[in-house]
Amino acid sequence: MKKKKIFVLDTNVILHDSACLYQFQENDVVVPITVLEELDQFKKGNDTLNFHAREFGRAVDELSGDHLFNGGVKIGPKLGKIIIKLEQEFHKDLAFNFTPNKADHLILNTAYHLAKDNPELQVILVSKDVNLRMKAKSIGLLAQDYTSDHVKNISELYTGSRIEENVSEILIDKFYKEDYEIDFSELETKKKILPNEYLILRNEKKSALATFNSLTHKIRRVDKVSVYGITPRNAEQTFALDALTNPEIPLATITGKAGTGKTLLALAAALEKRKNYRQIFLARPVVPLSNKDIGFLPGNIQAKLNPYMQPLFDNLGVIQNQFPDTDTKHRKVKEFLDDEKLVISPLAYIRGRSLVKIYFIVDEAQNLTPHEVKTIITRAGEGTKIVFTGDIFQIDHPYLDSHSNGLSYLIEKMQGQKIYAHVNLQKGERSALAELASNIL
Repeated sequence: MKKKKIFVLDTNVILHDSACLYQFQENDVVVPITVLEELDQFKKGNDTLNFHAREFGRAVDELSGDHLFNGGVKIGPKLGKIIIKLEQEFHKDLAFNFTPNKADHLILNTAYHLAKDNPELQVILVSKDVNLRMKAKSIGLLAQDYTSDHVKNISELYTGSRIEENVSEILIDKFYKEDYEIDFSELETKKKILPNEYLILRNEKKSALATFNSLTHKIRRVDKVSVYGITPRNAEQTFALDALTNPEIPLATITGKAGTGKTLLALAAALEKRKNYRQIFLARPVVPLSNKDIGFLPGNIQAKLNPYMQPLFDNLGVIQNQFPDTDTKHRKVKEFLDDEKLVISPLAYIRGRSLVKIYFIVDEAQNLTPHEVKTIITRAGEGTKIVFTGDIFQIDHPYLDSHSNGLSYLIEKMQGQKIYAHVNLQKGERSALAELASNIL
C-alpha cells in the first residue's frame, strides 16, 4: 500500500497559483501559519501576487465557514483536507543549522515535525524556491516543485515552423506561376499540419515559404516584405512578420535567443499596421535585480524604471534610424510617442488599461507566470492584437524556469488554435560577433 501523502505549501506556491489547493487530488494540504503571515503582507496592491494572496484567503475562508481547523476541512469532492498548522517549538534536529527567525526555516520546521510525528505518512514540502527544496532534502524531507502548470517536455515544444523536403518542383512552381494558394490536399505530407503553421517547401532545386490556413484549407505563399524599414533576413523572420501583420491572427508568440530580432520585428510590424489600431502598447515585466524591489534602486520612479525600459527605446531607435531625419516616417515615431499613440511602459502600468483596438506587445514574456499571461489575454477587447516575445531559456524570475514560465505554457496550450500563430527564431541577426558569442560561450 502506498503511504498517504501530506503536502506542505510554501508561500511562493500560493502566490504563483491561488487555486493550487485543488491540484493535490485526495491528499491533504497543510498550510503553516507562517505562510498565512507572509500572505498577509501581499493582500494590498494591484499586482498578480496581491490578487493570488487575496483569492487564496477568500477560498480558505469559504471552505472553513463556521468550522474550526482542528483536524482539517474538506477541500471538495474526491479531494483531501486543508489543515492550518500552528508553529511548534523549533526542532532540536534543525537548531544547529537553521536559525528560527527566518520564515523559510519555520515552514521547514513545520514540515519536519509533521514527518517525525507521522512516520506512516509521506510528507512532501512543495516550494518554487530551489534553495528551500535543497534544505528540505538535506534533512531527509521530500521536496517538490509545484508542477501543475509545467510544460512537460520543453525540447519538443512547438516551434511554429518546419521544413517539408522533397516537394515536387511542379507544386512549388504553382505558388509563383498561378495563384499564391494551393489546396491542402495537393501537399503530400505524412505529418499533421496545424493552423497557421509555417512551412519551408523545398527540393534539391527550388524552395518556397508557405503557411496553412485551416479556415480555407489552403496552403498560402508567404512573401518576404519590409515593414517600416525593417527587412527580414531569414525564413523565420519572414514567417514572424507574416504572423505579426496578419489581422486574422489576434494572438502571436515570437521566441528566440538574444539577437534574433524578436522585439524589433514586433515593433516594426506594429508601426506598419498603426492605422488599424487606436494605440500601440509596448510593455515588459519589471523583474527587480537580485530579487530586490525597485525601491532599492536610487532616484524617483522614472529613474528606477528607465534601466528596464531602455532596451525597448533602443529597438525603437533602430527602426527610426532606418530613415533620414527629414523623412516623414522618422518624424512620425516621435509624434506617436508625444501623442501617446505609442506607449512604452512597465507591464504593471498598462495591465489595468482598456485593451480595445490595441496592438499590445509584451516583451520578455518568459518572466511572466501562466496566470499573468492568462490575465493579459483575457483583457483583450474587440480589434486588439496581442504579441508575446521572449526567450524561454533566459529567465530572470526567481521562481520560474523554462518549464513553468507563462510563455512556454501559452505556446503549449495554444498550438493548433485558428487565431494563434507562433514562430521560434533560431538565427541571430544582430551581428556575427553576437551570434558567435551566443553559440559558443
